[in-house]
Order: sequence, then C-alpha cells, then structure tokens
Amino acid sequence: MKRRILTALAGIAAAFLAGFLLLTIQRYPASRGFFALFSYSLFSPQALFNTLYKASPLILTGLSAAAAFGAGVVNLGQPGQFLIGAVVVTVLGIHLPLPPVLMIPVLILSALAAGAFWSGIAGLLKKQFGMDEFITTLMLNFLAKFLTDYLITGPLRDKELYSAMSVPIRAAGWIASPGGFPLVFLVSIAAFLAVWGYWNTTKSGYEMRMMGLNALFTRIGGCRNRENFTRAILLSGALAGLSGALLILGGLQHRFLKGMEANYGWDGVMIAIVAAGIYALFFAVLQTGAMGMELETAVPSEFVLVFQAVTVLFVVAIRESAHILIHRTVAALTARKARKAQPAQPPQPPQKLL
Repeated sequence: MKRRILTALAGIAAAFLAGFLLLTIQRYPASRGFFALFSYSLFSPQALFNTLYKASPLILTGLSAAAAFGAGVVNLGQPGQFLIGAVVVTVLGIHLPLPPVLMIPVLILSALAAGAFWSGIAGLLKKQFGMDEFITTLMLNFLAKFLTDYLITGPLRDKELYSAMSVPIRAAGWIASPGGFPLVFLVSIAAFLAVWGYWNTTKSGYEMRMMGLNALFTRIGGCRNRENFTRAILLSGALAGLSGALLILGGLQHRFLKGMEANYGWDGVMIAIVAAGIYALFFAVLQTGAMGMELETAVPSEFVLVFQAVTVLFVVAIRESAHILIHRTVAALTARKARKAQPAQPPQPPQKLL
C-alpha cells in the first residue's frame, strides 16, 4: 500500500514537471498558472470547501471502480449507475412527505439500492447467460442516459424554466453545508471507511480480494466465486448510485440537471487505476481550480483534462517500472545469496581417453 501511494505521488510530481514544460513551450506563464490553479481550489476556505464538494462524488465513483476491479469484476457502468441513483433520489425527494430525520436516510438508502439494482442487471446476465459484464455494464450506461433524459425533459421537468431540469426536491432532503463546509464530503468519507472495513475485516471481503488476485485459487480453495462476484458488482453499483445522489442532496439547486453526470463515472475509473483516495482529491483540486487558471493566465481550462491524462500515464508507468525493478533486484540478490551458500566443488581429475 505504501509503495502504491509513493509511486502515485512520484507520478503526480512527474506530471507537474511535464505540465510546467508544456505550458512554457506554449508561452503561457506556467508558474502563475499553477499558482492560480491552487489559489482557486485550496488557498481560501470557500475554495477548499468547493474542492471537498467536488471530491465527494469522485471518491465514491473511484471507490466503486476499485471495489469491482479489486474483486476481478470489470464494472464500467459507473456513469449509468450514477444517473440512476440521482434520478431515483430526485423522484423520491419530490414526492415523499417525510421529516428530515427520516428523509435523508431514506434517500441515501434508495440511492444505494438503485445503483445496486442497475449493476445487478449486468450481474444477472452474467450469472444466467454468461454475458461479459464488460459489455453489459457499458451498454447499460446508454439506457440510463436515455431514460434519465426522457424523465427530465418530460414527467419531471420544471416547466417554469427554459433549460431541461427537474423541479427541486423537498427541503427535508437537503444535506446542508454549514459555514460553506459540505457535509456530503463526510458522507463520502463514511462510505469509504465502511467499505474499507468490510474489505479488510470480513470473510467475504477477504474472499473477494483473493478472487481478484487468483479466481482459480479461490474456487479450488472452496470460496463461492459466483456469490462473491454478485456481491462485488452490487457493492460497486451501490457506491456509484450514492455518488449521483450526493449531487442532488448537497448541490446548490437540489435538482436533476441535464448533463450533471459530466465525467464523474469515467474519472472514477481513472482514479481506481491510480490510487482511489489521494487521486480523488487531486482530481477535485484540478477541476475546481481550472476556471481560475483560465481567468488569471488565459490557459484554457481544457488543459486540466490533458493534465489528468498525463498524470495517469506517468503514475502507471512509474508504478510498473518500480514493480519490475524491485522484482529484478530481489531475484538478483536471491541468486547471489544462493551461489554463496553452495559448497565449493573440489577440482575433478582429467578424464583419460580410451
């Protein structure tokens, strides 16, 4: 774990160097650009709170992808599960007449169940017909997108507004931000800790981790791989569904907006590839400060998208290079130690030819 974090940090540092050189070559003020990036994302209470709000869904989508990949399950349906969780919370938040003490837990549980249901469709198709979850989770993203677009341009649309969006949910379902601090960030941290505890302290969590390393070994060892596959894909979908719900419960407008999913799902996949906790916050810093970078130095905000991709490439390259280097070093030291431990062979007399 420490080695993974160190390689992630080394990759981020290398990406910053590459980004600095790229901006300098294009004659942008690189130093002022990165200073503005951090100023608008970290260097004031409001900027920091905006970054934490942005990080909340990224933590959950990254955790969703990490939970699936860690169990050997290929769930690429985070965008669709994100949308389904958000739209279910919107529908219930509009129509359920509950007090806040009941409303918020009911909406959170509903988002978890909705995301798990949507990913569970792919799990059912895998179990009953052997369909590859790589394909089915991808295809379900399109169904979720079409379904939610229909709902917010039809039955759920706020007819008093020009843009396609739902009416806001009831105030009883709002998660407040006292003093500007987003409490939805604490919800995402609580979910992260709950999944970490399940993953590392329970029998089924251990079996899923081992299944991700070697499915044949766990099957021969008596683990129920089919059941663990189902658990993993349901857990992954539930986390993605909760991610979408947080944008409704803790957002500024508390309504479903067309295009609100942005790149949260795919960013979560990249976050899982690198390091879920650290990189979610790093992504949030970049995305929150991108507009400030553009305002202060005229560096296009799209530069952040390039920078994110470069960072992933550097992190993965450094991690794999370090992995190869460590294994080769250990193998060389082991071979040297084995040669020293062998007893010296006495010289053999020359053989006489007959």
